[in-house]
Amino acid sequence: MTDLDPVIHAAARLRISATLASLEEGDRITFPRLQELLDMTAGNLSTHLRKLEDAEYVVVEKTHKGRTPVTYVALTRRGRRAFEDYTDTLRSLLGDSA
Repeated sequence: MTDLDPVIHAAARLRISATLASLEEGDRITFPRLQELLDMTAGNLSTHLRKLEDAEYVVVEKTHKGRTPVTYVALTRRGRRAFEDYTDTLRSLLGDSA
């Protein structure tokens, strides 16, 4: 039996991963929009993004639009694969218990 990925398994990180996985591959979302979609505080979202970033599941890009700082978040290819593996494992576990 394969274990569920502990990086993604935390509820907040699972929600972040699922939201980012719903974007087309290569797309990104602004930090405030992600925060709004998930109804998370900036600090809480930042903490969980850091763990996902450390695992190389997300990339956080800080840039500027004119003079305004903008932070973009995107799922990496590795992160998308990890999320797909996670959901496959979850489906398998649920199928085995039915």
